[in-house]
Amino acid sequence: MARKLWEKSVQVNEKIDRFTVGHDRELDLYLAKYDVMGSMAHITMLESIGLLAADELQILLEELKKIYASAEKGEFVIEDGIEDVHSQVELMLTRRLGDVGKKIHSGRSRNDQILVDLKLFTRSELKGIVEAVEDLFNVLIAQSERYKKVLMPGYTHLQIAMPSSFGLWFGAYAESLVDDMLFLQAAYKVCNRNPLGSAAGYGSSFPLNREMTTRLLGFDSMNYNVVYAQMGRGKMERNVAFALASVAGTLSKMAYDACMFSSQNFGFVKLPDECTTGSSIMPHKKNPDVFELTRAKCNKIQALPQQIMMIMNNLPCGYFRDLQIIKEVFLPAFEEMKDCLQMATYIMDKISVNEHILDDDKYMAIFSVEEVNRLAAEGMPFRDAYKKVGLDIEAGKFTHDKEVHHTHEGSIGNLCNDQIVHLMDQVVAGFDFSTVEVAEKALLGR
Repeated sequence: MARKLWEKSVQVNEKIDRFTVGHDRELDLYLAKYDVMGSMAHITMLESIGLLAADELQILLEELKKIYASAEKGEFVIEDGIEDVHSQVELMLTRRLGDVGKKIHSGRSRNDQILVDLKLFTRSELKGIVEAVEDLFNVLIAQSERYKKVLMPGYTHLQIAMPSSFGLWFGAYAESLVDDMLFLQAAYKVCNRNPLGSAAGYGSSFPLNREMTTRLLGFDSMNYNVVYAQMGRGKMERNVAFALASVAGTLSKMAYDACMFSSQNFGFVKLPDECTTGSSIMPHKKNPDVFELTRAKCNKIQALPQQIMMIMNNLPCGYFRDLQIIKEVFLPAFEEMKDCLQMATYIMDKISVNEHILDDDKYMAIFSVEEVNRLAAEGMPFRDAYKKVGLDIEAGKFTHDKEVHHTHEGSIGNLCNDQIVHLMDQVVAGFDFSTVEVAEKALLGR
C-alpha cells in the first residue's frame, strides 16, 4: 500500500483505508484538471513571495500543464493506494522532478485544495448548465411564436377551464426558465469566490498573497474569512443544488405535460417517432419514455438539496470527513441535469401540435367566461351574466364562435415573448463568463 501524505511511522489498516477513502478515487477524476489549475495558481503565488525559485516554478508549471492535458483527454488516473487527486498530482510531480515536486503544498491544506477544486469544477459545470438552459429556452420561444395562434384548452383541477394556446404553453415554460436562471446566477456568484489560502480553515503563517490567486483563477473575490471559507464546504454545494432543483422542477412539470398531452385521450401533441419506444407485446405502443425518465431524473435532482443538507446538518465549524460524502451525490448531478436539458430541447424542437383540438364541441364550455365577459361589457351586471351563461350550459344551449380576443400583456393575443427574451438576455449577461475564460487561458498559457 502506498504511503499517505499524512502518514508517519504507523501505516493505516487496509480496511480502514478502504472505508475512509470510499469512492474518492473515482469521484476525484471529475476534479483532476481543476486541482492542477489550483496548483498552478498557488505555486505562481509561492514564487512571488519567495517560497519557490523562478526556475523551480517554470519546471513545475510545465509538468502541471502536461498533467492538465492528460486530465483533459481523460487519461489521468488515480493509482491504487493513492488517496485522492491531490496526492496523485503531487506524486506525479515528485516522480518527475524529485524534491521540487514536494514544495507545492507549502501554505495550503487538502482542505482548501478540495474547496478550490469544487468551486472551479462547479463554476465550469454551471456554465454548461446555463448554455443548455439557453438552448431549451430558445426552442420554447421559437415554438411559442410558431404556434401562438393555435388554441388549446386550459385546465384547473384537471377540468377544462378557459381557452389557452400553444403560444402560452411553450412561452410559460420559457419564462419559467428565466426565473430558474436567476437561481443559477446566484449560485454561480456564491461559487465564484476563492477559498485558496484558507489552508485547514485557520490560515497560514506564510505571507500568502490570496488576492493574487483570486486574480489568477478568475474569481470575483475571495472568501475573506478563513474560517468561513471552510464553513462554505457543503453550503456552496447545497445552494447550487437548489438552483439545479429549480431547473429540474420546470423540466419535470413540462415532461408531465408532454406525456399527458401526447396520450390518445388528449391528443394535443405528437412526439417525434424516433423519440418514443415500443412494447414487447403491444404493436401499437409509442411510449414517451424519454420524458418519463426526464421526470424521474429531475425529481431525483429536486431531492439533492435535502440530501446535501442532511449530510452537513448540525456540523460545527471546521472540517469533518462527513463532507466527503457530499461529492458522491453532487458531482454526477450536473451530467444528469445536462442530459435531461438536451433531451428536452431535442424533443420540444421536433414536437408537433394538433391545430384542431377545439373542433370538438366537448371543449365548448371553455368559452363560457368569454361570453360572460361579453355580456358584462355590453352592460349586464357580471353576476347576472354569470348566471345566464351557467343556466345556458346546464340546458345544453350554450354556443360560442370559438374565438378569443385577449390583448393585455402576457395573454393569448399579447405573449410578450420579446420582453421575456430581453429578461433572459439580461440574466445571462450577468454571469460574466468571459472574465473566467480570460483568466484560465492566461494561467494555462493558451
